[in-house]
Amino acid sequence: MPVIREHGIEAERQGRVPRETLRRLDRAGVFRMAVPERFGGLDLSLERQAEVVGRIAGACPATGWNMTVWLTGALIAGLYPDKAQKEVFDGGSVRVSLGFATTGRLTPVEGGYRLSGRWGYNSGCHAADWDVLGAVLERPDGTEEEFFALVPLTELSIVDDWDVSAGSGTGSATTVAEDVFVPAHRLIGYDASLTGETGERWNAQVPGRGYGAVAFIMSLYASMALGLARGALELFFERLPGRGITYTDWDDQRRHPLVQQQVAAAANRIEAGAALTDRVIALLQERADAGERPTDAEKAQVRGRTAFAGDLAKEAVQLLYSLSGASVLKRSVPIQRYHRDILGFTQHALAHPLPNLEMQGRVLMGLAPGSYIL
Repeated sequence: MPVIREHGIEAERQGRVPRETLRRLDRAGVFRMAVPERFGGLDLSLERQAEVVGRIAGACPATGWNMTVWLTGALIAGLYPDKAQKEVFDGGSVRVSLGFATTGRLTPVEGGYRLSGRWGYNSGCHAADWDVLGAVLERPDGTEEEFFALVPLTELSIVDDWDVSAGSGTGSATTVAEDVFVPAHRLIGYDASLTGETGERWNAQVPGRGYGAVAFIMSLYASMALGLARGALELFFERLPGRGITYTDWDDQRRHPLVQQQVAAAANRIEAGAALTDRVIALLQERADAGERPTDAEKAQVRGRTAFAGDLAKEAVQLLYSLSGASVLKRSVPIQRYHRDILGFTQHALAHPLPNLEMQGRVLMGLAPGSYIL
C-alpha cells in the first residue's frame, strides 16, 4: 500500500491509475476477487471485497473508486450466458468498467446487434478489458427496452475529456461505440441485471453471491469512502509531530482542546459510518445465503445508509483538512487530494446523500422508494 500511496499524485497527473499500481494490484490478486472460481477467480464475499476496496482507497482514493466500478462490472458480467462469461473471465483476472447511463442505441442484425453511442464518466476505462454499457433498443411497435451490452475495450474509442478538479486519477473519460457488433449472448436486460435476475440464470449463481448490482456498488462505495477517510486520518497523524498553531502560543497542535475534539469527531464519524455499512453488508449476505432478494424497502434502506456513511466520511475528511493549516494546499501534501476527491465522489448521482436519504425516508413512512435503481 505505501507504493500505491506514493503513486497517488502520479494518478492525478496522468488522469488515470498508473500502470505500476495496476501491476501491483494484479499481482496481489485483487482483480480476481469477483471472478467465479470455475474461471480461476477468488469469488470473495462482499464483505471481503469491501475490506480490500477500503484499504486501497486509503492508499489512493482514485484507485479505490475505480475498484468499486471494476468489481461491480465483473459482478454484472457474471450474469451473462456462460459463453460470454468464458470470454470475459477465462484469464482469471479482469477489469470491467461500467457505463450505467442508457446513452447507447441498439439495432438488431443477424446474430446480434449493432451498438452506437457515447458514455461519459466511464471510470477506469483506460485500464479496463471490457465495458458494460447501457443502451436502448427500439422495438418495431415503437416501444423501447433497456439493455446492458458487454463490449471489449479494444472495440471502443476513448475521448480524453476527463479534466476535473476532483477524482482526476479515476480516468472517468468518455467511451464511444461506432456501429460495434454485439453478439446476442453479450446482451442482458437492464432491470434484470441490476437485481441479479437474468431470466434463465445461465451462470447457475453460486449460493451467497446474489447481491444485486446497485446494493453491491453502494456497499463498495461506502467502504471506499470510509477507507479514504481512514487514510486521511493516518496522514493527519503523520504530520502532527512538531506542528504548532501559527501566530499563537500553541507550539503543539495536539494539546489544543478544539483540535482534540475535532479529531475525535472525525474518528467517530468514520466508525459510525463503518457500523452502518457493516449492517448493510450483513443484511445483503443474509439474503444472498438464503437465496433471497432484499425487498424494495430494504434496498432503499441500503441506498440511504451507504450514502449517509459516505457523507460521514466526507465530513470526517473536511474536519481533518480544516485542521491541517495552509501548507495542506501544496499538491505534495496528499490530504488536499483526499479532500478534493471525497467532495467529488459524494457528488455522484448514485452516491449523493440527498436523493438516497429521500428514498430511505419514503419507505420509512410507508411510501414506494420513488426509483427503480435499487
